[in-house]
Amino acid sequence: MFGMRKPLTMSAMVGMSLFLTQNVSASDEYPTQVYWGDTHLHSSFSADANVIGNVSLTPIDAYAFAKGQKVEVTPGVDTQLSRPLDFLVVSDHSEYLGALAVNRERNLLEKVSGLSHRFFGAIMQLADITESPDDETALIRKDTWKKSIEMAEQANEPGIFSAITGFEWTSMPGGDNLHRVVLFRDGEARTSQVIPYSILESHDPRDLWRYMDNYEQTTGGKALAIPHNGNVSNGRMFALTQYDGSAIDNAYANARARWEPVVEVTQIKGDSETHPWLSPDDEFADYGTWDKGNLGGNKQKSNNMLQYEYARSALKLGLQIDEQVGANPYQFGMIGSTDAHTSLATADDSNFWGKAANYHPGSPKRNAGPFMIIRAEGSIADHQDWNDQTVGPNDLVIQAWEQVASGYAAVWATENTREAIFDAMQRKEVYATTGPRISVRFFGGWDLDSDKVAQANGFAYLYEQGVPMGGELQANGDQRPMFYVAVQKDPAGANLDRVQIVKGWLDASGQLHEKVFDVVWGGDRQIVNGRLEPVQSTVNLQSGSYANTVGAEYLSTLWSDPEYKASERSFYYLRVLEIPTPRWTAYDEATLGVDHPKEAQRVHQERAYTSPIWVNP
Repeated sequence: MFGMRKPLTMSAMVGMSLFLTQNVSASDEYPTQVYWGDTHLHSSFSADANVIGNVSLTPIDAYAFAKGQKVEVTPGVDTQLSRPLDFLVVSDHSEYLGALAVNRERNLLEKVSGLSHRFFGAIMQLADITESPDDETALIRKDTWKKSIEMAEQANEPGIFSAITGFEWTSMPGGDNLHRVVLFRDGEARTSQVIPYSILESHDPRDLWRYMDNYEQTTGGKALAIPHNGNVSNGRMFALTQYDGSAIDNAYANARARWEPVVEVTQIKGDSETHPWLSPDDEFADYGTWDKGNLGGNKQKSNNMLQYEYARSALKLGLQIDEQVGANPYQFGMIGSTDAHTSLATADDSNFWGKAANYHPGSPKRNAGPFMIIRAEGSIADHQDWNDQTVGPNDLVIQAWEQVASGYAAVWATENTREAIFDAMQRKEVYATTGPRISVRFFGGWDLDSDKVAQANGFAYLYEQGVPMGGELQANGDQRPMFYVAVQKDPAGANLDRVQIVKGWLDASGQLHEKVFDVVWGGDRQIVNGRLEPVQSTVNLQSGSYANTVGAEYLSTLWSDPEYKASERSFYYLRVLEIPTPRWTAYDEATLGVDHPKEAQRVHQERAYTSPIWVNP
């Protein structure tokens, strides 16, 4: 059997490197191409994006930018991606969709201001705000949704670029984030039969799932929802209870697993894979950490909330719930996306345009002042005055430099169409990156043969003998599961530091555990006292550059868990780390000549997280 680290031969590595990047045709039975996209982007149609400066870039501009076209951001200032994306979901907030944009065009600026306050008040439940179908905002929402669909149809080019229709449902009870992005598999004929579901109808995710079920039953189409930013939910995103506080039962667990097959684990408002308090033995746990309070900024966080906020912890809790009720609500895959409110899907540190238009390169707010204030109880500031930047003595601050230039969704699909990308998300054959376009393959099985993996038909062999990321294995006697790992660096990016397998499991006494294994890495480093020696940093802050003189271009191995017990529920996923590179703050200083605060982080190790493979007893 294979031990902790057994790389494939050089010939196998070269063969699999080509295998990772081969072209695809519609007749392929298995996906052989990874597609890159953003499932969470806001345009000027979103109320919050519009009020903070994105007043002119509509979904059609967002699609153009994602396709690699040059877009004028403000008069005389334009930008474009160095590499186009393969797909995009413009996910404008369903609440007051288009209302601010329409009234701004009418030059009714006082009404724009009033609607922005109603938007924030409604999503945070600060006031009992409702909307009837005859309200002007409801009529605008219906008309704007029609425009959004038409723009998606105009941008959609099957086989070349997928413009996927969706919206964001913005539940945030008491300021605690429960947001979901809803996306559709379908085109205009079906999506035009509904309008986006709003929290003015319900804040309860179960009602959102009923809306999606009704959509499918009525139109014959398909929909799914993607939760995000559990890290600012103050313990509510992956709780052990339903929205109303009742215990999770089999019906709820099955419904959540059905409608929410993937979770967005990394984006501008922080990384939600894990937290150093939850994973104290994980030296790479503290990445893009936002842990001061909820999204509304009106409630500070305590450590007991954290286990219900982060993906790794939720995956463990899912094992426990499965044991108790016979279904796992948290058996999800993982993706990244930006949540940018600029219409610009930029997750590259060297081309990061910030969360919102008022944090564009060159903006005074980009390198000074608080990005977000989390108010203490009894703070001197008014929690409902969104423009009040006064910091009270017990308030906590997230600084502008703490924005994370992240992330993208990577999808293994049979072709670049809405349908194929949706289907890949539903089967969880997807992964997240913080921005780099790292190619990652991850398979699990029993008695995988390294020689067969390395052959020309190794791809088919792995699918036939095992399962890809997002799949499940059933215990096979006393055999240990085997995992095939193949990772290729971003061709335009940094070398690879290491590949890790993260394991979570439920033991016989009902206790949850986790462990991170370094399974393959670049260079001749050794594991010393249980830790792999760190990779050398080649970052030059003065020039905002790094050198690919360390690390590896390609890493692969077959690995089996030396601590596996067939009686235990478990999951395994990959975390891939690049060598150290400059963060967007360092690029700003080197190219724009701005100065970020002394305490700002300037170097990081970007990463990828795959969907897990579950092993059931």
